[in-house]
Amino acid sequence: MSGAIAFSQTRCLLGEGPMWHPTRGQLFWFDILNRCLLTVEKEQERCWQFDRYVSAAGWVDDSRLLVASETDLFCFDLETGAQESIVALEADNPVTRSNDGCADPWGGFWIGTMGKDLELGAGAIYRYWRGEMRQLKAQMTIPNSICFAPDASCGYYTDTPTQQIMRQPLDPETGWCDGPAELFIDLRDGGFNPDGAVVDAAGCLWSAQWGASRVARYDTDGRFMSAVAFPACQISCPAFGGASRQTLFATSAAEGFALDGRAEGCTFALETNVTGQAEHRVLL
Repeated sequence: MSGAIAFSQTRCLLGEGPMWHPTRGQLFWFDILNRCLLTVEKEQERCWQFDRYVSAAGWVDDSRLLVASETDLFCFDLETGAQESIVALEADNPVTRSNDGCADPWGGFWIGTMGKDLELGAGAIYRYWRGEMRQLKAQMTIPNSICFAPDASCGYYTDTPTQQIMRQPLDPETGWCDGPAELFIDLRDGGFNPDGAVVDAAGCLWSAQWGASRVARYDTDGRFMSAVAFPACQISCPAFGGASRQTLFATSAAEGFALDGRAEGCTFALETNVTGQAEHRVLL
């Protein structure tokens, strides 16, 4: 693998939610704390500003994204800027905001919520599918690592402070949880903090590990395989993209750092010999 380079020099306070749009051939990501959606379009950086926190998205069609915000999931038109609220997301709870999330293999969308001030157990994980928003996991502090196996047999998630990534069996017909979650990766002995994650086409999980300047790869049994280094401490979330889906993108966060020439908050790209899964489409 070649070394990571800065795909975007924009310093995000809290970069999150990278998503490669497969029909546009374009990476989108968020700066949660600055309430914006970012991309690179025709070699120029572009930013959309919102009036509330935004954190994750799935693609609906060539011009629309389903965006998760602190109060709802809304459909966002990239060409016109129009917003259409689809379903409320803890809209009556001023303590929380959205965090990690992504589309599932059935056209649904999983989204985690958390306290704006890291309130213990204030968050949850929800799934939106066919017009219904259902809570899947409750009393979470920092839900992260939401991603899915390529055979759609299971999904993954973590509550970052637990330092454990869980494997959730899923019903093959509907995608709803099918039995209890089980421990998949235990990072407590190594002291690593799992943040965002993505699963490649071979079923291996790539975990961004907050504070460790790395994304680590684990096989289908949860065994450590390798890690790739990034020139920022707070790597927050990976995503595969590029023409062959072999570019590993990673967001990072500048919050808490003085921007004194360091790369904290930049979004990175790393060329690999591994192929990622195509991003699933959200069905509205």
